[in-house]
Amino acid sequence: MPVAHFEILKQVSYEDGRPFGDVGSYERIDAIAHYIIDPENLANSSIIDLSHSKRNSDCQVEFTGDVTIIKPVDLANGNGALLVQVPNRGNRSVARLNLTPVAPATSSAVEPGDGFLFRNGWSIAWVGWQWDVPRTAEQTRIGLTPPMVPLAARTPKTQMQLRIQPNKLEQCFALTDHHVGNLGHHTPICPLDPDDDGAQLLVRRNKYESPEKIERGKWKFVRAVGDHPISEHSHIWLKGGFKPGLIYDILFTPKDCPVVGAGMLATRDCTSFLRYEVASPFNGRVDHVIGEGQSQCGRFLRTFLHLGLNSDQKGRPAFDGVLAHIAGGRRGEFNHRYGQPSVQPTPSFGHLFPFGDLPQFDPLTGRTAGLLDRHRKSRNLPKIFYTDTSTEYWRGDAGLCHTELASGDDANLPKNVRRYLFASTQHGPGIPELNDATQFGSRGCNPLNIVDYRPLYRAALQNLLDWVKEEKVPPDSVYPSVIAGTRRTRREVMGDLTSIDKLVCPNESVMTTMHPLDLGPYSERGVGEMPPHIHANVSYPDFVSAVNDDGNETGGIRMPDVEVPVATHAGFNPRHPSTGGEGQLLEYVGSTLPFARDRAEREATGDPRRSIAERYENRDEYLAKVREAAEILVKDDYLLLEDIGLCIEIAALRYDLIANKSS
Repeated sequence: MPVAHFEILKQVSYEDGRPFGDVGSYERIDAIAHYIIDPENLANSSIIDLSHSKRNSDCQVEFTGDVTIIKPVDLANGNGALLVQVPNRGNRSVARLNLTPVAPATSSAVEPGDGFLFRNGWSIAWVGWQWDVPRTAEQTRIGLTPPMVPLAARTPKTQMQLRIQPNKLEQCFALTDHHVGNLGHHTPICPLDPDDDGAQLLVRRNKYESPEKIERGKWKFVRAVGDHPISEHSHIWLKGGFKPGLIYDILFTPKDCPVVGAGMLATRDCTSFLRYEVASPFNGRVDHVIGEGQSQCGRFLRTFLHLGLNSDQKGRPAFDGVLAHIAGGRRGEFNHRYGQPSVQPTPSFGHLFPFGDLPQFDPLTGRTAGLLDRHRKSRNLPKIFYTDTSTEYWRGDAGLCHTELASGDDANLPKNVRRYLFASTQHGPGIPELNDATQFGSRGCNPLNIVDYRPLYRAALQNLLDWVKEEKVPPDSVYPSVIAGTRRTRREVMGDLTSIDKLVCPNESVMTTMHPLDLGPYSERGVGEMPPHIHANVSYPDFVSAVNDDGNETGGIRMPDVEVPVATHAGFNPRHPSTGGEGQLLEYVGSTLPFARDRAEREATGDPRRSIAERYENRDEYLAKVREAAEILVKDDYLLLEDIGLCIEIAALRYDLIANKSS
């Protein structure tokens, strides 16, 4: 059995025994799963370097990972469903479903928020999978202690690529992934030899131009205190500092080589253990399992499905349903040598074809493939919901999931798939605040997008469960399409937005775009040559949603406050000139540009969009229209009846913010 031992560290009452509706009280279990994996089993054959890792006396591979469970004390009161949420950088969070802030990295708490999941009887499990998550005895984050590949077995030789794009002048950086900012999300990756002459530091102005090599004598694998480098090899230091907006790539051989894909085996095998085994805390009393992941973890699930890993070693399905949120058309570095699970914008393994589910021909690579090919043969395909925001489309990849690459037509979706765009939104739910600074230390040219789409996400989860549990057919997919007349290129939409002159659009020549990549002769074995060669002279199409006269998107499900707007909401936001990289996209944030408050203000600023006062007589009329829009969404099953009030509250906060803003 792959989970050889489930070691419970702590089992306590959740929220001091507080009851959640008719379900009653919950309990929390923190544990360590001890895995023993057969590297020769065909179910594990897709995991890179597993066969090269250290084995025990029975020729099996051993490793451990953290697990947290929150479940009803009386399982008979629950809904019979287990939500296995892939932890994002080790965090346990129900923020998008229970409307709670994300707990700080120093806390292991799971805040209940409004209790949506618990009131509805869900059990939740978080299975540690990421090897570079900082670990503590208190399990403030959960991760994996993976099997390692000995130095002698690391053939053919290759290097790790780390990328940095500073927002201000910095002397040094930790040797970790930095695309979400230097926020301590990852354990630094030390070099095998700090003085290695083969290590390189490259610099370029944008992602797709050829880099320049920085002389080896100008930088070191050390940390700096002020301007003074000290001997600590978990950092890189550059004489004169790393300049804002420039893109730096560090290429080196790491000291350690984890089996990165072991995290996928942990997810599959722990899920199967919790679901099927009487030795689990659920005692075999799980009827249905939904795998859910957001952003990094949505891409994890796309990769998981692409590798055919929903079948465990006994041929049983781990997940009945998968909800992959804000993954777009990308996968990730979840199963190759020296893979960094958090890497997102850096062109690498996660940017490769295929993008869509069904097999199709790619004229740029000459390949024919589909994301779900392996599972179409194994017959353990789960029912799948893909939900995206506008930013995944604007970065150039989400539209590829439903486009025939050879013809440009709409691609067919499999019968087991639904796909939804939450129109005019950004990667994370917006907050009612007009601010251009991101949590990652960067700035946008426009205020950040303020649309909070979480009510749509809650409905998506419930619709997926109903599909899995009761075979209730979910609502139709809604995304930019040719047949609906709602699909455009980014260039076309930016042309449509030119009349809104205060809305700063990105520079088309430096926007993120998907290109064919050459990762070297051993890439099929999960060993890439870094950095990959980018075929910059050819690119994949970049379809996004069309917009209406207000600049709001028409090709997705619209929150009531987008349907009844007080602003233009976009899925893009260019980097602010003060942070360098002018015109480039900030990958995670969109924009909000408020309407004028009244006609006089509109005419004074030359704004072509009707003002708030020209649209709505007063706040009450505005909120009445919001209610009408919410009721239509409920009728069409894109919103839960209980969340009509929530949508009105969300809209009221944003109306008050914009209607009361200073000129």
